[in-house]
Amino acid sequence: MNISDIRVRLVNKEDSKLKAVASITIDDCFVVHDIKVVQGAESLFISMPSRKTPDGEFKDIVHPINTATREKICSAIFEAYENAKKENIEE
Repeated sequence: MNISDIRVRLVNKEDSKLKAVASITIDDCFVVHDIKVVQGAESLFISMPSRKTPDGEFKDIVHPINTATREKICSAIFEAYENAKKENIEE
């Protein structure tokens, strides 16, 4: 799997745990939108796109099958997020 493109939109609300929303393109042929970068209690984490079920639970509608793939996606998105923050400061 090759992550061929990542786009990050920063969320500029100081009191929000949501820090950014990302889209990734995989192998130049499959895109996943609305991956959230969220500030947790101790560190950032990725929240995959989800849908609310009739009983009020949220279920991922897209997600990696194994740990290695999740780590690759997280690393790439965190790197793109940090770059977007740097570019935002320079502007």
